[in-house]
Amino acid sequence: MALMSEPVVSLQDDTRKQLGAFLRARRESLDPQRLGLPRSGRRRTPGLRREEVAMLADVGVTWYTWLEQGRDVNPSSAVMAAVAKALQCTPTEARHLFVLAGLPPGEAPQAVCCEGISEGTRRLLDTLMA
Repeated sequence: MALMSEPVVSLQDDTRKQLGAFLRARRESLDPQRLGLPRSGRRRTPGLRREEVAMLADVGVTWYTWLEQGRDVNPSSAVMAAVAKALQCTPTEARHLFVLAGLPPGEAPQAVCCEGISEGTRRLLDTLMA
């Protein structure tokens, strides 16, 4: 009698699925209007469209779709940094994204550290941004 077993799923397949789920969650959490994207047409799901993420990251729509679907693509650190920036990932989220993509987490974009600004500078910036 042959034993029936669960299909074997490699860790790599599981990790790619986790990467896709993470990308999808980040994409769906972003407000297109806050990113300056036009509110055109009706959206079936909340957040950005895949096409918009691809445009912001300067990657192909098909390639980004495959990445989000968990297909076997091998992104470079530079491309994943662009995707992390497009999805407005925090430094912690960017490191997580790099780990899921099989890249060294130390290459993930870091937060820009800046000193506080004076009240006068803040008012000037507020005036310019208004």
